[in-house]
Amino acid sequence: MKKFKGLDCILLVDDDEVTNYLNKVLIKKSGIDVHVEVALNGEIALEYLTSTGKYSGNNGFPKPGLIFLDINMPRMNGWEFVEEYSKLDSNKKADIVIAMLTSSNNDDDVNTALEKYELPAYLYKPLTLEKLEEIISKFYPVEV
Repeated sequence: MKKFKGLDCILLVDDDEVTNYLNKVLIKKSGIDVHVEVALNGEIALEYLTSTGKYSGNNGFPKPGLIFLDINMPRMNGWEFVEEYSKLDSNKKADIVIAMLTSSNNDDDVNTALEKYELPAYLYKPLTLEKLEEIISKFYPVEV
């Protein structure tokens, strides 16, 4: 198993349970030693990241180093999540890489993610080993 400095947890934020299951299997298959959490919408993801949420890192769940975020979800979509995320204290979001992982190939969505919100990555579904390895090598190059 490969372990990377700063990457103890990957948070999958997507309302599609089949997609989440397949992504968890893919991450396990990659050989990366990482905890994987799932949030079915942006609201649950924010709960996970905040100290008041039931999924808080203060309650024994690891802080994610990487978030794969879908755009279209009920209750709180990816854009709403990014807006609220940007308001969090810097210690809640420090060193977290957010990669938009979506089926949307709309140029407006790509520009919004990369330019307006300055997200470091915009990936098209499905997640593949190649895409996962590219993100890991770009943002977590140091194995421990």
